[in-house]
Amino acid sequence: MIMVVMIMSASAQIPTTLDGPFKPVTRKFDPSLRLGSDDLPMNHPRLKKNVTSNFPEQIALALSSPNSMWVSWITGDAQIGKNVTPLDPSTVASEVWYGDKSGKYSKKRTGVSMIYSQLYPFEGLLNYTSGIIHHVKIDGSNTVVSESELSKHKGMLEKSARNKGLEPGLTYYYKCGDSSIGAMSDERFFETLPLPSPNTYPRRIAVVGDLGLTANTTTTIDHLIKNDPSLVLMVGDLSYANQFMEPLISRVPMMVVEGNHEIEPQADGVTFESYLKRFAVPSNESGSNSNFYYSVDAGGVHFIMLGAYIDYNRTGAQYSWLQKDLSQLDRSVTPWLVAAWHSPWYNSYSSHYQEFECMRLEMEELLYHYRVHAYERMNRVYNYSLEPCGPVYITIGDGGNIEKVDVDHADEPGKCPSPGDNIPEFGGVVNSTYALWTWHRNQDIYKANSTGDQIYIVRQPELCSVSTQHSQTRPSAATGFGVRVSSSCVLIYLIAFTWLHLL
Repeated sequence: MIMVVMIMSASAQIPTTLDGPFKPVTRKFDPSLRLGSDDLPMNHPRLKKNVTSNFPEQIALALSSPNSMWVSWITGDAQIGKNVTPLDPSTVASEVWYGDKSGKYSKKRTGVSMIYSQLYPFEGLLNYTSGIIHHVKIDGSNTVVSESELSKHKGMLEKSARNKGLEPGLTYYYKCGDSSIGAMSDERFFETLPLPSPNTYPRRIAVVGDLGLTANTTTTIDHLIKNDPSLVLMVGDLSYANQFMEPLISRVPMMVVEGNHEIEPQADGVTFESYLKRFAVPSNESGSNSNFYYSVDAGGVHFIMLGAYIDYNRTGAQYSWLQKDLSQLDRSVTPWLVAAWHSPWYNSYSSHYQEFECMRLEMEELLYHYRVHAYERMNRVYNYSLEPCGPVYITIGDGGNIEKVDVDHADEPGKCPSPGDNIPEFGGVVNSTYALWTWHRNQDIYKANSTGDQIYIVRQPELCSVSTQHSQTRPSAATGFGVRVSSSCVLIYLIAFTWLHLL
């Protein structure tokens, strides 16, 4: 499934949140699609390893700050079996060579490498140890290529270089790997996002969750690639086969947050081991110092990723960090606020119904105070009541994993779960007012003018703002596919897969 939000001409006959509250509407669902989809075999062409020895694979990008980027990849082979021997991360260096001209790399940055193991001392379960995971941050402290390296890598490197961060809106070309053993990747490239500003936004943002490794997943990823996002939010239940995603996320940054499938309990109470090692996130940069929750800016949008499977109580570290992060926001610089996490607070399906009521009770008031707008295609709501300034919620759990699509609603006779049924496993710029959200189902996305749902999310600063009010203007014409937002605040609580497009 695909969700899209963008700012477009108000002349199009698309409803806005100003037209609500709306009566419930259900779109007919093709029951044959509920059968799910089997996982692809590991020898499938899209999952098959295409490099040997110490050459990089599963190359991925992630934002570190508005002018810095994480580059991650894996070398060596993972092992599965009763007896596994972890690889030695010190045997392969972590380097990124990059510059703003193809084939000429003026800077070099080194980073860290690590492995992780999943150990299960239980009958019938096999152990696992990963390949070597590399993370390198390209930022203002980049190492300028030395004269000796220029001579050694003649023809590959360019001498001129300035020791500063990445320029906004610029295309960079890079290779990663270990140059000392000649194990460097092919050239990749990415375009940096705009700096924080109320006048510039990422072109498109894809929001994905519960992705899986199925045939349905391939459709989702094909559609992602086709629509060329400038940023991907992966909101829990991650697909660890970055080889699957590499054609996209080696040129587009992907930001992640944990879901329940990332818990992965093993011996001695160890959890989240693969999530913590595989993915680089701006935890230190955003002051959270935790990979479970963090924030990052991209143009006029401030993104907050929250952890639903760790402590979210008001006395805990995550709540304190969120309170500080929100209080430090300058809405004249980043007018839109987008927050996401894996578990839905408001959800009409029997599955997961009120499963995270405790998290909602702890955090909803804080988010409501800062007028964060969640989207589940419900009416605006706060504390289970219609509220003109409340969030609009959307639940998206259809990225393509092996599980069936939920179709039972909690308000249907006999479908409302008891309190014990759902138990959490714990833990161009347009204007400042209108954002259009469009939903495309996978089975419809290649048809002309196919939309499952569309609505303008309209900001009302004169009614809802708790701080400085921003001027409103009518939306001008714009085209594209995805989410497009400008000066306002939007909060998205996600359980699966969405599109967010900023033009």
